[in-house]
Amino acid sequence: MESLKNIISANTDVLGGLPVFTGTRVPVETLFFHIEKGITIDEFLEDFPSVSKIQVVNVLEVANKLLTSDHIDKIYEIAS
Repeated sequence: MESLKNIISANTDVLGGLPVFTGTRVPVETLFFHIEKGITIDEFLEDFPSVSKIQVVNVLEVANKLLTSDHIDKIYEIAS
């Protein structure tokens, strides 16, 4: 997997600092909104052609590592 900065970027000059797929103006949360609605990854990629499939796979791998880590309790503390 690539470095996180090569996958997700956050810059106050791009969408006010909202995390986006690096090299795009597509918010990462948009991927999760699509998944929640049952939209496939291929459909997401059609809707946002500036995002590559490898970027989507890498973001999902990051989410998987965060949510299945031994430190999930710290994520819950941050979210509450």
